[in-house]
Amino acid sequence: MHALRGKAIVVTGAGRGLGRAYALHAARAGAAVVVNDVDEDVAEDVAGIIRDEGGHTVACAGSVADPLVANGLMDRCVTEFGALDGLVNNAGVRYQAPVWEDEPGRMRELIETNVLGSMYCGGAAARIMRARGGGAIVNTASISAVGQPNASAYSASKGAVVTMTVAWAVELAEAGIRVNAVAPVAWTRMAAADPKAPSDPGDSPERVAPLVTYLLSDRAAGVTGQVVRYVRGKLYLVGQFAAKDPVLLREAWEVDEIAAAFAGAFESEAFPVHRGVANPPVT
Repeated sequence: MHALRGKAIVVTGAGRGLGRAYALHAARAGAAVVVNDVDEDVAEDVAGIIRDEGGHTVACAGSVADPLVANGLMDRCVTEFGALDGLVNNAGVRYQAPVWEDEPGRMRELIETNVLGSMYCGGAAARIMRARGGGAIVNTASISAVGQPNASAYSASKGAVVTMTVAWAVELAEAGIRVNAVAPVAWTRMAAADPKAPSDPGDSPERVAPLVTYLLSDRAAGVTGQVVRYVRGKLYLVGQFAAKDPVLLREAWEVDEIAAAFAGAFESEAFPVHRGVANPPVT
């Protein structure tokens, strides 16, 4: 299987977990891979495996939260391999904390990595891909984007990733650049840190990697703007938020009429916040 033969791609956060699996699978599918991680040693380890297997690779350490690092990764791919055909925005940070105990420093680090880091890398990749006439970007989303208790910063960051995926897909379509996101379940250090993670050691990152390789490949031509969920062998698309029926119409809404709508027509459809109950978590 050489779905990525002749392609040159960048994988961020590729030293461990899902990113490592993505980089190795892409290399085995024929791609030349820039292996990025904030930890230089693990990036070099992954690059070493690729070299030992006869692949082409270079390790580049640094945090994607630094726009100079993000731009440098894309430039390095072109310098080393003569092209930039794909980007996997995988680098990410996660932690659990009640909202009233969350710390500004941790929130800032998470948003700068998960959101700004993805945007820096995506913007740098898009500039090169537009000039070359096409490419593929795969972002890392999460079902947490719908809102997960005790992980509000992470949820907010993944909600941002989902919306940027759709926005980029529309904006870059004319340039021949496809943009999709994956929302996987896999047993990684990040998942192990979440006591409610719907995964176990049997959910290996290697099971998710073929999906990312597919989205990077020409076999996914025409597939763009999608959030693809993979969990325990189940593969499906995740939709954007949309209006729920019924949609009520009045010339003007006062407090009493709004209260009546929530107590009546919306009772079975809307968030039952008037009963103090949130929607159950999605797994």
